[in-house]
Amino acid sequence: MNNPSQPCFSRILDTVGHTPLVRLNRLFPEKQLRIVAKMEAFNPGGSIKDRTALQLITDAMETGKLRKGDTVVESSSGNMAIGLAQTCKYFGLNLEVVVDPMVNKQNIKIIKAYGGKVNFVSKPAQVGGYLQARLDRVQEILKNNPRSFWTNQYGNPQNPVAHKQTMHEIVKDLGTAPDYLFAATSTCGTLMGCAEYIISNKLKTKVIAVDAVGSVIFGTPAGERKIPGHGAGRKSQFLDIESIFDVVHVTDEECVAGCHKLINTEAILCGGSSGAVTSAVQKYASKMPTGASVAMILCDRGERYLDTIYNEDWVEENINTREAVLV
Repeated sequence: MNNPSQPCFSRILDTVGHTPLVRLNRLFPEKQLRIVAKMEAFNPGGSIKDRTALQLITDAMETGKLRKGDTVVESSSGNMAIGLAQTCKYFGLNLEVVVDPMVNKQNIKIIKAYGGKVNFVSKPAQVGGYLQARLDRVQEILKNNPRSFWTNQYGNPQNPVAHKQTMHEIVKDLGTAPDYLFAATSTCGTLMGCAEYIISNKLKTKVIAVDAVGSVIFGTPAGERKIPGHGAGRKSQFLDIESIFDVVHVTDEECVAGCHKLINTEAILCGGSSGAVTSAVQKYASKMPTGASVAMILCDRGERYLDTIYNEDWVEENINTREAVLV
């Protein structure tokens, strides 16, 4: 039966954002924290990157940088590409995305279903890893197509702009600013958009960045990472370290363990970065006062990780531990 208070949206893109906030009472009951999760899997493309994609495309069209029939080009580990694929399909734009071997096969199928073209790089750059290799390929594509436009999620200021709304929704739905916000890092668009909203509105919230071990975003040594969606092989163009209260680095093992903790306690099937955020909260709990309110941004759906994070054989082969799937 229809809910009379539920509006009828005029297009699918109008359903981006305004995702639900869910209390996680079972996750860490012994920690005596008041934890809520921002469920970005409820976006139509399945991830928080839908917000970024819509913001980047609409801004480019409104400013005349992009018009119907042009080709949008972007480097992505998966979710951004899906968000762009849906947005481009709606607006009559072509899409070519550059991915690397860490991309999930399911994501590739979704991108192609929307009509997007997928371009693979097979080797990391000597400096900057796979991310730099993808960006180098993006420049080649742009050079060869005069009607192409790079959305540049890594440097376009519209990226963090999109996530001021994300933080606004958390505060509005919670009824107050949380004491802590845990958000995964990659481009740092989500992190900095939320931080900018917090600062401009003089909120009490302490922002805790969740980064991957092996990521160089916060100046730690580069290393191998098996799980896409958080961390990066080069520094962020958005990051303002003064806006961040603290950072927690999470291993691939802890990321997998966090995903299984979420599904085993709260029946929430989420992707890799959500597992990282979950483990980060657990690791940081001793530093937070009893009764503190904690908001976690859970970025995407777990269905795209069934062959990896939720596959015991893959975990044993790639993460080299059985403990991760038993926690």
